[in-house]
Amino acid sequence: MSTTNSNSPVSEFIKHHYRHFNAATLVDAAQAYIAHLEGGGQMMITLAGAMSTAELGLSLAEMIRQDKVHCITCTGANLEEDVFNLVAHDFYVRVPHYRELSAQDELDLRARDLYRVTDTCIPEDEAMKRIENRMIDLWNAADAAGERYFPHEFFYQLLDQPEFAELFQIDPKNSWMLAAKEKNLPIFVPGWEDSTLGNMYAAHCIRGEVKNVHTVRSGVEYMIELADYYTETTKTHQLGFFQIGGGIAGDFPICVVPMLHLDLKRLEAPVWGYFCQISDSTTSYGSYSGAVPNEKITWDKLKPETPKFVIESDATIVAPLMFAMVLGW
Repeated sequence: MSTTNSNSPVSEFIKHHYRHFNAATLVDAAQAYIAHLEGGGQMMITLAGAMSTAELGLSLAEMIRQDKVHCITCTGANLEEDVFNLVAHDFYVRVPHYRELSAQDELDLRARDLYRVTDTCIPEDEAMKRIENRMIDLWNAADAAGERYFPHEFFYQLLDQPEFAELFQIDPKNSWMLAAKEKNLPIFVPGWEDSTLGNMYAAHCIRGEVKNVHTVRSGVEYMIELADYYTETTKTHQLGFFQIGGGIAGDFPICVVPMLHLDLKRLEAPVWGYFCQISDSTTSYGSYSGAVPNEKITWDKLKPETPKFVIESDATIVAPLMFAMVLGW
């Protein structure tokens, strides 16, 4: 199976040392990812958890720029937290001893308006409120004009504002949302309303500051967009599925194929052409995140011959290594 830039130092290190168990699966999955692209395929990345706060943009942004990623499905948290980090990175507080925190320690962080995500605290005023104050202007402008946009489209509008760049506190090349905006990458965000900005938007609607609750388009509309995107894209390119974590970020998009087959009778739509999941969820029965890939065959999501991989490990370790191999680093 072919790879790119075989003499690159990181890739060579991985191929030399990662020979067995989950490590070998990482190599196999990365090489299959490369083969999928070289065969004319395209790739969807799905982001669960807190990968943006984990600064996955350090490698994911380059994957997007180099056309190794063609669409993304993510939680509302990952959508916003990349932008939070973009404008408030200097105010983040790292808590390396987070396993030792008492309930009082947590309360002390809360009193400082710091919201903890494992070892990292997001500052409310510099991150969340700063983006809310700008986003409400976009919501209100669309509301007054009778226009409606998806959550990621509002973010693209925000990132397009020249003055917004003055707030950047990291190198913009490390923001995957900026890279996605520059490529006008299709993004699908199921369940956006459970994110911080989703909560804020609901509050603005409750207070009557946004008159039309449908100004921000919904998850059902995202599924309709995804159905059309998948149908059109797979006429010329097989789509692969690279899943980081589980939950709605993975379950939502992978279900588009059975919907196309069973509900819309678009039987010509192929199943996903590649599947890889990075997860620390224990293999189990009744759990989507812990389901083995073969279970997806009965749901018209995969075929027996589809390249399928599960890497049971920490995505903050595995994903950058896999991306390094795909990028030929």
